[in-house]
Amino acid sequence: MNAIDAIKENIKHDPENLRYTQQDYNPIFMAHPDARILLVGQAPGLKTQLKNDVFRDRSGDRLRAWLGVDEDTFYNSHLFAVLPMDFYFPGSKKTGDLPPRKGFAQKWHPQLLACMPYIQLIILIGQYAQKYYLKDTIKPTLTQTVRAYQSYTPKYFPIVHPSPLNQRWLSKNPFFEHDVIPLLQEMVSKIINA
Repeated sequence: MNAIDAIKENIKHDPENLRYTQQDYNPIFMAHPDARILLVGQAPGLKTQLKNDVFRDRSGDRLRAWLGVDEDTFYNSHLFAVLPMDFYFPGSKKTGDLPPRKGFAQKWHPQLLACMPYIQLIILIGQYAQKYYLKDTIKPTLTQTVRAYQSYTPKYFPIVHPSPLNQRWLSKNPFFEHDVIPLLQEMVSKIINA
């Protein structure tokens, strides 16, 4: 058993996750020691949890378009890793899914990151990932953080979540697809084609 598989087993048997393990849910993440780009998002939705896979939905289609990669490239674990801020569906409320559980990323991300020494770029998808990784350097709003992406590169690249629910944000902020996405695609291309 390699280190990542051992961590996965520890996650499944952690008392905080037993209710998921008892429902036969697996922790949802994608990691490999050779991965070069890390995508950090929110917690998986129920459909993702049931499919037992990351970004196999419309959000994933949009994300791959933003990255400028096809499905085969995206799911090549030697290139891309995916660590949500929680590896399990946290439940839902009236207006959508609950946020990732507090303390989850703090407990498991450092262990998994230590197993992926070749990560060159961490793409922070949405406010939960940005708050955790950017800490004191985060701007007051998601829009301001995304607009200031160049102040976080080359290590981090903050983006909005590719959910269809964010279409309104995208319409109000055309700078994202006109200015930000081409530079994101350029960075991704350089890393995966090196």
